[in-house]
Amino acid sequence: MPWLPWLLASQNDVMSERQCERTSFSFYCAVREGLPAWLLEDMRAMEVFCWEDGRPRAFLPSEALLYALVHDHQDYARYLLDRYSLSALTAPRCSICCGHRSGTPHLNVAVRYDRVSILGAMVETLKDVATATERQQLLESCGSCAHVSDAGKTAVRVALELSRADCLLLLLVHGARPDGLDTALQTLVSSGAAQRRHARRCLDLLLLFLPYPQLPRCVREEPQRWQSLLGKRVFSWLCGLAPPPLLLQALRCLVRSGPDQISTLPNFLQPHSWQ
Repeated sequence: MPWLPWLLASQNDVMSERQCERTSFSFYCAVREGLPAWLLEDMRAMEVFCWEDGRPRAFLPSEALLYALVHDHQDYARYLLDRYSLSALTAPRCSICCGHRSGTPHLNVAVRYDRVSILGAMVETLKDVATATERQQLLESCGSCAHVSDAGKTAVRVALELSRADCLLLLLVHGARPDGLDTALQTLVSSGAAQRRHARRCLDLLLLFLPYPQLPRCVREEPQRWQSLLGKRVFSWLCGLAPPPLLLQALRCLVRSGPDQISTLPNFLQPHSWQ
């Protein structure tokens, strides 16, 4: 029968694809259970496969890092970053889009899941290994595919939308562009009482890194409302009517020496104090 070889080949391909899916899922469960990093790496290198272009391939370190991010496996994430450095941050091929992404999704995933420790390790890797151009491209990339919720958004934008203040500070200190003032303001006014404090801190941190005052459209349209929310001094600075508050200028110098410098300050010297 002329169709029999084709049928047998198709069945073998399906079985191989299913086997790859089973190995990937077993590895996912192993990361979720927090198995030791050395054991997970042995599994990834020898037992875990993905199905791509009609054939199995090895599971990439960058894909393993995404699993580590989702399940907050900090030891395995650091192992991957130490051993593979930038290769662990390479965007894996999307099985849905069937193409490679231009940026890296890892920063956005770290922010979305609030993995501050792993995000810190990733930006330190960028600082130590990447060139200035590579670092800037990765920090400002929109690494998610068009079919996911973070499509077209930088990690800074995601941090502002989700009020991830600690993640935002790490990104800004390591050179991410402080874009998204409109997003920060809209998040502030749309937040509930429980989330508003975190949204306010994100706005304050973003203001620390603004190179020059910007006047968003929403502020121009409702100046009285925003003056009451931002405070007279900050509002006047954003409008270009006054210099930045002295505390803001002092904190700008301090924050550039490291993200921990701000969090260790007493409450009366925190960014909200300039309002």
